[in-house]
Amino acid sequence: MLDNSVKEFTEMLASKTSIPGGGGASAMVGAIGIALGDMVGEFTVGKKKYADVEQNMYKLMKRAQEIRVELLNCIEKDALAFEPLAKAYAIPKDDPNRDEIMENCLKSAAGVPAEMMKLTADAIELLGEFAAKGSKIVISDAATGVVMCKAAMQGAAVNVKINTKSMKDVEYANTLNDMVDDLLEKYVPMADEIYESIMSTYNRE
Repeated sequence: MLDNSVKEFTEMLASKTSIPGGGGASAMVGAIGIALGDMVGEFTVGKKKYADVEQNMYKLMKRAQEIRVELLNCIEKDALAFEPLAKAYAIPKDDPNRDEIMENCLKSAAGVPAEMMKLTADAIELLGEFAAKGSKIVISDAATGVVMCKAAMQGAAVNVKINTKSMKDVEYANTLNDMVDDLLEKYVPMADEIYESIMSTYNRE
């Protein structure tokens, strides 16, 4: 799926198929968002004006690149987790193995967007640093990146909860749901604050 063009990927999203879906789209949006942070770094290093943050910027860029790759990998992982779940729903309800198979599939399907949420949490923090320390001529890209990563996190969150809702293991489901809620509570306002802070620099007096 990663070898598809943007045109092909969006056509697949728009088609009457379940893969890719909201999970894969969230991972793609998050990857694009953190890539914009990395770009801010690229335009910052090597500039005398930002020499004092250059080494830190290289560290931020390295982590940003890792997150981008991991989020892109989540597109494929999300698709692979959904396929068996779709098949599990088709198992007759009187099949004695249905509940166990369904539970395992639900946990796998919820696990990938949960991973995406953790990655986008890291991405939002990084974008805050890129915005604070990066070249002022490109921090608008950090603003764009942070709203994309916020959207990716929110998209991933709903893809966790659609699966936990059907789980019979209530304790496991509640643990995942608590993680989702905690991440949203912390990082959605953080992303908004970063965005508004950058936007305020463009207000005309």
